[in-house]
This record gives sequence, structure tokens and C-alpha cells, in this order.
Amino acid sequence: MNHNAPHPPLSPRPLRHLSEVHRRVVTAGRLRTSGVSVAEANEQCRPGGPWQQILPGVFLLHPGPPTSEERLHAVLMYAARESAAGVPAQPGAQEPHRPVYTEAMITGLAALTLHGFSSTPPLLSLDRIDVLVPRMRRLRSTRGARIVRTSPLPAAEQVTGVPVAPVPRALADAVTELTDAGAVRRLLTEAVRGGHCEPAAVVRELNEARLLGRPHVVDAVDSLLAEGRAIAEDRLYRMVQEYGLPDPVWNVDLRLPGGPHLGGLDAYWPEQAVAVELDTRAPRQGRRQEDDAVWSEYARKREHLERLGITVVHVTPRKLRDAMEQQATVIRTALMASCDRDPAAYVVVLPR
Repeated sequence: MNHNAPHPPLSPRPLRHLSEVHRRVVTAGRLRTSGVSVAEANEQCRPGGPWQQILPGVFLLHPGPPTSEERLHAVLMYAARESAAGVPAQPGAQEPHRPVYTEAMITGLAALTLHGFSSTPPLLSLDRIDVLVPRMRRLRSTRGARIVRTSPLPAAEQVTGVPVAPVPRALADAVTELTDAGAVRRLLTEAVRGGHCEPAAVVRELNEARLLGRPHVVDAVDSLLAEGRAIAEDRLYRMVQEYGLPDPVWNVDLRLPGGPHLGGLDAYWPEQAVAVELDTRAPRQGRRQEDDAVWSEYARKREHLERLGITVVHVTPRKLRDAMEQQATVIRTALMASCDRDPAAYVVVLPR
């Protein structure tokens, strides 16, 4: 008997009911329950062997390089709680187990790529994949996986069968690792221009991550807010056209005749004395007083205009994106109600 003959590859027999990727990527715990000991698994992972250990406690059951899908699932298996990784409820007769991961989701550049960003690198070119876990989990970053901790964990979005952090959170985790101002600006711009999220949500996450003290991030955020305002203005213009509202005068300043400046407005209907103002404020780290001052100015202007008989409708970019028809109805109602109000004071309308 030849004791030096290579061992035949082990095949964990009970794994047929798992999804395809889970037959190729498995945890040490899953191998144990399939009757494969740690020693046997290590034997299969010798140089030139049929298996490989790609992360601590996670095995790839073929010798070639992992696919991007296999890398994503390996990182999630490493980070997720073992009791739940890939063990959903009873499958149907024809339905293989789908991967289920508790308390772990892909974040950072890999998440943005999964969300469909074009300015992020392909998954296979990333040295490490970021994975978001609860703050108290005792895990270490390792070759191929960077552990990012947070509390509370956001609700994951399922993308190609993988739990992925929402875009604003994934952006913040990506920006944490980036020092290139151009790369940061491209990511933030694509987030807004591509319709993935609103600027305020991005700024809120960057603020939470304490990134707004970095000059290259602040510069990118200023560009982002300008970009977001331009998109919101375009949506406002589209709303007026698509829902058949009468044409307003756009981007104007109001003044009392011979008197003080009343403030700028994004749209104004002089005959009905109805104004629309876009609220594009976003919270900024260390600028609470500045934010309060901006809000006080909004409120002061609104009160002054309404005392003069002018109805002011505040619209946020998010409402324009998610509920354009509802916003058009609010403005139409204000225009129709103008005939039931006392005439507004006469104001001078100037281009802004």
C-alpha cells in the first residue's frame, strides 16, 4: 500500500442542499457538522491541495483564485455570527438554502460597487473588503477583510443576494480610507447625481464619522451641496412643467418699495402671492451655531413674508424626489386659495 499517495479530495456530502456559492465557500463550523475535522480540512489546504483557507475559519473548496462573489460571501461568513451564517429556515424541496447573515453587511467601496457606482474599482481589484458589524463584536481585521464597527447597525439592503450598507453609510466608510480629494469628490458627486441619495443624508453620515474636519472632505461636501441644489432646482422646474402649474418667475429677490430687502426665493407667483423656497440645509460638524443662524434666517424671512400676505411653501430636495406629485398638489392648493385671502402687500420683484 502506498502511504505517500495524495489524499483524495474530501467532499462534505451533506452540503448539496446549500446554495451554489455555499458549496464552494464554507466555514470551519459547517465543515465540522458535515463530518470534516479541522485536521482533515488543514490536510486539504496543503500547498497544491484542492482546498484553501481564505480567511480565518473560512475555506474555499477549490484551488483557483476566488471569484468576487466568493470573496463577498467569505468576508460575510468571517464576520457574521456563526449560528446564523448561511443557515436559514427549512428550505423547500427544490429550493437550496440562501445565504443568511446576522449582524454583518458589506460596506465601503465594495458596497458602492454593488450599489452600481461607476467611479469605484471592480470588486476583484480591492485588496480588502469592508464589512460592518456591531461595535461590541470581537473581531479583527485580517488579510482580505477590514472590520468596521458601528452602533446601531443600519438596516441592510439586499443587493445580488448580499446584505449591503445603505449608500450614505457605505460612502462614509469609503471616505474614511481615502486621502485623494478627487476620488472623494467623484464618489460624493455620483451619489447625488446618480440619484442614490440626497446630499443631507451624505453629510449627516460624514458628520457622524467625524470626517468634516478633513479639508479635502469639506471641499468635496461644498461641491456636493452645490450639485444637490442644482438637481433640486431642476426637479422643481420639472414639477411645474409636468403637473401643469402656471409658470412662476424663477430665482427672484423681493423688496418693499423703497424699503428693505425681504429675501431670495426659488419660485414666485406674483398674482397669487405664493412663494417656493428650497430647503437645502445640511448639518455640519462643529457648525451648530451656523446651522441655527441659517434656520433662524429661514424662519425670520418666512414670518416677514407671511405678515405681508405672501404664502411661503418650503420644499426639501427629498420631497421633490420621492413625492413630486404631492408637492405639486400643495403648491396648486396654495395658488387656488389665494383668491380667498386678503390681497398681499405690494412688493418689488427683482432677478436674483
